[in-house]
Amino acid sequence: MDLSPIQNALSSGSYATIADTCDELMLQLASRGVRHQDDWPYAVHLLGYIFVNDLNSARFLWKSMPMENKESSPEVVAVWKIGKNIWNRDYSRVYEAIREFEWSAEIADMVAAFSEKYTEKMFQMLNSAYSTISVEEVAKFLGMSEDKATNYSLQHGWKLDTSCKMLTVQKPITVTSQRLLGSSKLQRLTEYVFHLEH
Repeated sequence: MDLSPIQNALSSGSYATIADTCDELMLQLASRGVRHQDDWPYAVHLLGYIFVNDLNSARFLWKSMPMENKESSPEVVAVWKIGKNIWNRDYSRVYEAIREFEWSAEIADMVAAFSEKYTEKMFQMLNSAYSTISVEEVAKFLGMSEDKATNYSLQHGWKLDTSCKMLTVQKPITVTSQRLLGSSKLQRLTEYVFHLEH
């Protein structure tokens, strides 16, 4: 079984394409009648779905996976633990699941990239959902110590009130551009409105 497309995606850091690559390869093997369940890189495939936030496909893969593969691969179970915690919205345990397992060299970089991406996603969620939030809560959402969470937040422009350990969210300034209508477009619009009124 040639898994080189998956290996190429891993080695090039194209983590967002791994789930699709695995799906295509699995379909090709199944269409040719090749038995692949024993040697399939389930941990990579599962993490590929989690990386692109396709939790439904991750759950389906987990449920369709042969029990022997789950029992024989602690790494598959560890990847699923990440997905399960995301599904349950248990944000701090997502980071615990990432940190508590000794990842193989094959997917260690992908797990690190996912962790960074997930931290950025959680920070953006906090940025849009809160105007002020405690340092303790930020640390929980970002899976960091309070000191690291404070530094991370300050680096992103948030303000700290040291007296009550609260962070004030600095909303990003959004610049909206207004399109000016050209004189010919304005003339056509005027004629159209005039036509509707009369």
